[in-house]
Amino acid sequence: MAALRADKCTSPWNGFDIRYLLRFLTIVHFHVINRLHMMSRIEAKTDSFRAIADPTRRAILDRLRAGPANAGTLAADFRSSRPAVSRHLRVLREARLVVDTRIGRERVYAVNPVPLQSVAGWLEGYRAFWQAGLTRLKRNLEAK
Repeated sequence: MAALRADKCTSPWNGFDIRYLLRFLTIVHFHVINRLHMMSRIEAKTDSFRAIADPTRRAILDRLRAGPANAGTLAADFRSSRPAVSRHLRVLREARLVVDTRIGRERVYAVNPVPLQSVAGWLEGYRAFWQAGLTRLKRNLEAK
């Protein structure tokens, strides 16, 4: 069996050069993949669930429930470096879980509870699911 060459392609389309189709498909594939990757990065930045997935960010939110604080104060409360805490704050800010107010040269961060309401709403469905399951388990154990 002879090896097929790209310039001597035998196709049902007379005279159609497969190289142009392959080049076109490669370009389209690159743009589609690039666009999907960019969209997933944008969604990840604004996703409350991804932001609170990290235990340090949850601890920062817990600390900010006590009251507003600047990055230096927050960094002193954690074993992480100040730049690491600032990166966590940026993720929380992009997810709109915290709001910052500039006072002079520093930013003071405070919790924004509005995006957390969607998380609470999602969890509420599972609370009802588990409550019903535990009630059935209790009935079955009491019956035996």
